[in-house]
Amino acid sequence: MNSIINIFQVEKTCDYRGETYRVRDNGAVYRLRRSGKRKRPLDEEWTFGKPDKNKGYLNFSSHTVHRIVATAFHGDQPSAKHIVDHIDTNKKNNRPENLRWITRLENILLNPITLSRIIFKYGSIDDFLANPSKPIDGQLEQNFDWMRTVTKEESENTRQNLINWAKEGKIPKGGQLGEWIYNRNIFLNQNNPAPNYILSKTLNAAQTITFYNDKPNEFPSTPKTIEENPLATYYEKLKEGKIFFRNHNGEYVVVKRGFSKDMQSIYVLTRAAYVYREQENGEYIPVPIDEIQEKVSIIDLPHSLTEVTYYKNQVLNKLKNQVLFRERFSKN
Repeated sequence: MNSIINIFQVEKTCDYRGETYRVRDNGAVYRLRRSGKRKRPLDEEWTFGKPDKNKGYLNFSSHTVHRIVATAFHGDQPSAKHIVDHIDTNKKNNRPENLRWITRLENILLNPITLSRIIFKYGSIDDFLANPSKPIDGQLEQNFDWMRTVTKEESENTRQNLINWAKEGKIPKGGQLGEWIYNRNIFLNQNNPAPNYILSKTLNAAQTITFYNDKPNEFPSTPKTIEENPLATYYEKLKEGKIFFRNHNGEYVVVKRGFSKDMQSIYVLTRAAYVYREQENGEYIPVPIDEIQEKVSIIDLPHSLTEVTYYKNQVLNKLKNQVLFRERFSKN
């Protein structure tokens, strides 16, 4: 998050509810110290805000960050009836191009993503307007797990994915919202997907790029030598509790694994072996579960489902050449 906070093109200054802010086009805010007053803990520090666990928004002190950003880039609130609409419905994407002042009714009727979600949840707009407290499945709470601060490229990709989802009327098969929302290729060609890859830190292994800023992972249980049936060998190594992958945040361990019907893939369900904890400076860092004193609910930890497929050497070599070409091209 610290790296994203310093990636911006435009910075503006605005007054919001008696305070003066500097605001960047990546959604970060900086509150100026009041003239002649003592510096407060949140003054003169760039931040994306702190997440509200109940509503999913990012807050700064007693205010929502999206209102500060909207004021800086889109002017003051037009009227008391206007709210800030997150166009892609990601409440943590406070980039100016994702925000707009709009009335609540316009938010429903003009935003195709919101409209599709309401129809999916209530059956029709009429049913929603008649009784917003009674969705079809009886649940009003929203899942905020997939929402996070994004780069400019991710913002554009996720919005297009959600708009396409609104047109399709259904989530792509094989995953839930949080698993495909940031995928750059999910809607490029449903019949013939062409995902991008990066080589992992583990020999003879590659991984699909899910997020814009994905980094190579380690897969310590991967067989070091390729035998007659490499998938069967790998399957035996993926015991419950074993490390499936390790990255800059921490480790994910195996919960369950199984073969596909055609025996050409292994599906591995994993869970995080770390949690995020807030530091004194307000930043969140990953901490291994073994280093935490309080009891952590395993069920509440993030889980991930991965498909493992074996390709012959010539396919991997071709992939390596593609990756090397892309790296050289980006340098030039």
